Amino acid sequence: MKSYILWDHDGVLVDTEPWYYEATRRTIEALGVSLELDQYLADMAIGRSAWEHARAIGASAASIDAGKAERNRLYQHFLTVEDIEIPGVDRVLEDLADSYAMAIVTTAKKTDFELIHRERKIVSHMQFVLASGDYERSKPAPDPYLAALRRFDAQPEQAVVVEDSARGLNAALAAGIDCIVVANAFVRAQDLSAATHHIASLGELPSLLETL
Repeated sequence: MKSYILWDHDGVLVDTEPWYYEATRRTIEALGVSLELDQYLADMAIGRSAWEHARAIGASAASIDAGKAERNRLYQHFLTVEDIEIPGVDRVLEDLADSYAMAIVTTAKKTDFELIHRERKIVSHMQFVLASGDYERSKPAPDPYLAALRRFDAQPEQAVVVEDSARGLNAALAAGIDCIVVANAFVRAQDLSAATHHIASLGELPSLLETL
């Protein structure tokens, strides 16, 4: 039986990924880059920044920094005005909290994370949160999940990761942790075949965990 659940955040607990893409697409366009979704997802899978495309066509460091700042502003605007709820999340977390120690392991910026959870209960079910800046290398490197294991003083076989994307899946597998992938239409083009298990929604997770 697993004792620890390590949760990805964006795309698993909140539906934010399309809005981060949209904010990036709009702002990088000003630098001469037409960022198609397929390219964005391919970059995302290997942890490559979209801004490398701007750098490749000669955009200056200053213009890229300004673009990133505008992207961050626009993304935070989306977080406050768009519906980013994923149905059933709170109920599933409540069901699991008594049986498992849980943590969120995310590449999200802490300022964005705090904005998202200002009026949500999700974090109250977690023992801790690891976000950008809390580990050396981001997903798909194993560092975030290895840091979570150390924090729990747990072994990989005691834990399970819940992810939705190739970047997170590869991070979990590199850390030696079983990974359950929950379906997410935004990243459906990515190769998720290496996941230990696949589920259509979080509502399937409690019964699946009982079999592990």
